[in-house]
Amino acid sequence: MAENCKIIYKEGMGELVEKKSRFIAQIRPVKSEEEALAFVEETRKKYWDARHNCYAYILKGEGATPTARCSDDGEPSQTAGKPMLDVLMGEGLMDVCAVVTRYFGGTLLGTGGLVRAYSGAVKEGLANAQILEKKQGVRMEVITDYNGVGKIQYLAAQEGIDTLDSQYTDKVVFIFLVPGEQEESFKAKLVESTNGRAVIRTDGEVYYGKCGGELILL
Repeated sequence: MAENCKIIYKEGMGELVEKKSRFIAQIRPVKSEEEALAFVEETRKKYWDARHNCYAYILKGEGATPTARCSDDGEPSQTAGKPMLDVLMGEGLMDVCAVVTRYFGGTLLGTGGLVRAYSGAVKEGLANAQILEKKQGVRMEVITDYNGVGKIQYLAAQEGIDTLDSQYTDKVVFIFLVPGEQEESFKAKLVESTNGRAVIRTDGEVYYGKCGGELILL
């Protein structure tokens, strides 16, 4: 099972003004470097008259080490892209790109001022985005006779397992979403509670998150 991570479910925007310079942050979920760079280019065209469009992105990818890139886009070194990247990393986010557009207000901010402005703009954007913890689980099909229904429903409730579907015919079929780390223990408890009479099948992995108690399949 892959490790859980935080992702952007709905993109967000934020803005702050520092000594008449405007910093406009856009935060978007991305799945590849090509997608991240396309987002940067899209922003440059949208704000074609801005002096800087700085960016930072992090991609989980397939390997153990995430891919992280950033750009100061003409600002003094380490004053824009890196502070933006630090904010994303500090939130534990993956598969995300942040672009901050700056309209120069005529007053130099200095190194510290730029760092605060660019990191602050990203924080504003994140505050207006919807962040989910992306988890990996499995769909588990459980087939039982009517005698086992109450026991299975009670066990699922006790274990905090979500029910995706249920079908009542001559048999009862439950489709559960089981967190990856609970797969084996939940299966063992199902066998025990039904005295081995339930038919249990694992039907593929699934990614999901929760927001305000609502289950969201990703």
